[in-house]
Formats: sequence, structure tokens, C-alpha cells
Amino acid sequence: MEILARMAQMKELDRIAIEERGIPSLELMENAAQAVAEAVIDLVGEVQKPEGENGVLGRATSVCFMMKTGEEPTAEEQREMEELRSIVESKNTDPTQRIGIFCGPGNNGGDGVAAARILLEAGYRVRAFLVGDRAKMTPDERAMEEKLKAAGGELESLDLNDQRTTVWMSTCDCFVDALFGVGLQRPLAGEFLTLVQWLNRMRTPVVSCDLPSGVHGDTGEILGDAVQAKVTVTFTCAKPGLYLDAGAGRAGEIRTVDIGIPWEVLNSQIWRAPEQNWSMPSDGFRNLPRRPVDGHKGDFGKLFVLAGSEGYTGAPNLAARAALRTGAGLVFLGVPREIYPILAVKCDEAMPFPLPNEYSKILEKAKNCDVALIGPGLGQEPRTQRLVRSLLEDLDIPVVLDADGINALCGHIDILDKRSAPTVLTPHAGEYARVTGTSLPVTDRLSAARTFAKEHRCTLVLKGHGTVTAAPSGQCWICGTGGPGMAKGGSGDVLSGMIAALWGQKHLRGPRMDFSELAAWAVWFHGKAGDVCAEKLGEYAMLPSDLLSAIPEVLMECTESEI
Repeated sequence: MEILARMAQMKELDRIAIEERGIPSLELMENAAQAVAEAVIDLVGEVQKPEGENGVLGRATSVCFMMKTGEEPTAEEQREMEELRSIVESKNTDPTQRIGIFCGPGNNGGDGVAAARILLEAGYRVRAFLVGDRAKMTPDERAMEEKLKAAGGELESLDLNDQRTTVWMSTCDCFVDALFGVGLQRPLAGEFLTLVQWLNRMRTPVVSCDLPSGVHGDTGEILGDAVQAKVTVTFTCAKPGLYLDAGAGRAGEIRTVDIGIPWEVLNSQIWRAPEQNWSMPSDGFRNLPRRPVDGHKGDFGKLFVLAGSEGYTGAPNLAARAALRTGAGLVFLGVPREIYPILAVKCDEAMPFPLPNEYSKILEKAKNCDVALIGPGLGQEPRTQRLVRSLLEDLDIPVVLDADGINALCGHIDILDKRSAPTVLTPHAGEYARVTGTSLPVTDRLSAARTFAKEHRCTLVLKGHGTVTAAPSGQCWICGTGGPGMAKGGSGDVLSGMIAALWGQKHLRGPRMDFSELAAWAVWFHGKAGDVCAEKLGEYAMLPSDLLSAIPEVLMECTESEI
């Protein structure tokens, strides 16, 4: 896992390092620029020399310039065409890689100017362009501009209407996006928006400094439009917006680099912060301990599942099978009497039973279990919703609340507040909006999940791209697994069963792992199973039931090896 820092935290880190610890801001900028330059070199390779300088010719490049049909070019137009053609054809005789660097007037732009100098000194063909008002340039960026001039470079004002400039940029091997860092709060507009849209049309690989310009660092929201980066070099700590919602799709490969913020500053401001944010990237590590050799099925959790209704017989089956695949010892599946015959045929390992008419018998069955899962495919009949609320009030075991179990809380959130046993809710954005009375879209899912979990002393799994799991303490985890192939009815039922299974296994709980973190790992395993299915079956064809077959592969990879 990797710890994340929100934008306000990053600004405070920089302030403390510069003002209180006396670290020169130019030193931090230089370190950031070096990391950006290294990312560019990794993409384009070592400098290629022109023929005659112990090098070889690059790939041939051609261009076609269109004129109005039936019109002869004027002498001026002819000269301009020849000049543009020579810019393109020079790529055939000079294979040295060309880098275009776009700098805003802030310190993120200063990182870009410094990177331009480093790459120029390394022998690359580099042009750095200022986008925005030169009068707004920060003192550090101006200092880096002077260094660039001393190295033989120039910070040019960008003019996308200048054909010579755009044709030269069309021959570039890589671009650097240094327009905005963590300070962007409003949608891109004007020349910034025009440039970002132009960059995305070019499909030339882009290295972004700290964040792809246009991505909100805290939420992942796209502010008007955003750069599609091949690599994002993010400084000191990664930002939540790189892993959340649409922002995650713009970040490309994320490289977190140390630029010289002292460890003790990071420790006091980030590592010891009361409300930590963690990313759980797709290349996670082994986490599950081996099961005790003398364990029996009771040690691995007795689950009570309340699920299903007419027309929704798949949900209880998926949830129950997912729980068993994730290690649950016993799964008792309570379903309405009218669909019991169907589930009796569907289920082999789980133990379905028709729900008794007497509430006391249902409660007794649930109380004899370690964890209750309530909600998949349950329906929203008033009688059913009353049953859900009564169980939440009377059960003193952990409860996983999904789908219609969450809907039953609408207007009755006080029932959740009264619970003393651990509870996890697994809403998607629509269910979250209904139970909280907020409007859609939920633009800041990290803050929304944290606030809800703290206020109601529960764990909240707010599903979406970069699912957020929030603990009652305020600690949050952002999941880096899963993809659009999982956006099919039934995937959430599998997740709820997996969470319940992990919660029920006694050997998983303890000082190393609490209920909220177990829920976060269930989300990660669920997404990883989706990644396995997408690779084998494709995102279009994969089904929620395929996740059940992928769970064993994921859990085997994530279980501690025998010593």
C-alpha cells in the first residue's frame, strides 16, 4: 500500500520544508525536474546522434500540405510550405529525439522549465513553451528560466496558430505537461483548454508533472478536460485524484518520487495524521495468513445471509458462493419461501432455508452465526424493510449491509447509529445518495465516505472506479484493482459475500488487521478477480459468476507461503 496526501497537505509539507526547515525551494524544484527528465528518457531512450556522430538515421517522416484545389500557391505560400516541409524532413537526417515541454506560470511550470534544461544539456532537441501570463510567473520559475537561457535554451510563448511551431511539435517524440500541479481548482479554459485538447489529439506520449493537468488532485474529477498522460511523476506522495474516478484513467503509470522533503516532516504530517489515505495498487503484496492447521469450520465463520426475492434469485446464490470461495466455514442462506425451491437446486455448499414466518426464529438463526449479510436481491417490500431494520436493532454480531439492506435505512439512519457491533455498508453512488439525502454526482467520494463512516461509526465501502473504504477512525483505502468489465448486475453481490467471509474468519482479525481493513482487502481481492477475468475473457464477455472462478487464483497468490 502507498500513503496518499491531499492537496492541502502537500502545500503544508512544502511550506514546512522551505520556511521551517530551510530547504531551498529551488533545490526541491531541481529534484522534481530531474525525476521528470528521467521519466522522459525512459520513454524515448538514450540520445540518438545524427549520422556522422556515431549514430544512425531515425525513421523516415513525411508530411503532406494541402492547398485549395485549382489554385497555384503564391511565392510566399511556397516559401512557407518549403519551410514547414524542411522542419518535418529534418527528422530524417537528425534522429535526435525531440521533446516539447509546456509550462504554466506557477511552480509546476518551473519544474517543466528545469526539466527542459536538464534534457537540453543531455543532448535532446528541446523546446519549452510558456502557456499563460508571463507576468504571473513565480520567482522560482523565473530563476529556472535564467538557468535555461544559460544552457542555450529559451522559454517561448506558445502560439498554436503558428504553423512552424505546431509542425515542429508534430515531430516530437514526447511531451511534458507542466501546466498545473496541485493548485488547480477550476475548469480549464482558454489557451490551457485548447492546448490540452490538442495534446490529447496528437497521441504523442506525455509525461505529467505531479498531476495530469485538469485532474483534481483530491477527487479525480476532470475539470473541463485533462491531459491523457503516459506517465505521471508525482512528488513526495501520490495524490488521491490519481486513483479515483476519471482521474485514474488519465494518470497512466504513476511514479512517486522523493524530492527532498525531510522524513520527519512526512512522518509528522502524513504518516501520523489521524485520517490517513492509502492507495492499494494492482500489484499488491501477499497479505492473508495461512489458515490454522487445527482449525475447523466454526473457526472460519458461520454466516447468516438474508437475501433474494421473486425475480432476484441470482443475487443470494452469488453472495453465498462468493463467501464460500473466500473461506467461510458455513453459510446459512435465508430466502423467501416462494424462491426457496430454486435456491435449493442452485446451492450445493451453502445451506438455503425458507425464512420462518416468526421473527423470533429468524433472529435466533442469525444470532447463532458470527456475521450477518443482509440485502442482496432482497427487494423493497415494506414488510421486508421492517425485517431488516429489526435485525439491525437486535443483532449484536457484525453485519454486512448491501443493496436493499442499505435502502431499508432510508429515513431510519438512527438505527445504524445505535449499533455497537461492527457494520459495513457497500453502496454505489445512487444508494449512497438515497440513504444520505444528498444529490448526484458524488464528486468527492473520499471525503463523502470518510464523513459518513465517522458520523455513523461504521465502515463504508463507496463503490466506483477506485472504490473507497472508510473506517470509523477516518482512515481510508482507495482500491486500484477492477475495471469496467465488472459493471454488471451481480458483481456487488459477490463483493458483499467476500467481505462477510473475511469478517467471519477469526484468525484474520487481530492487531494486524481490523474489520475496516479486512473490508478494504476484500474490495481489492474482488477487483483483482475482475482483472483476472478481464485478461482471460475480455471486459465485454466476463460475467459476475466468472469472478467466483477467479477468486481462488487471487487468494492463492495473496496467501503467505509456508516457511
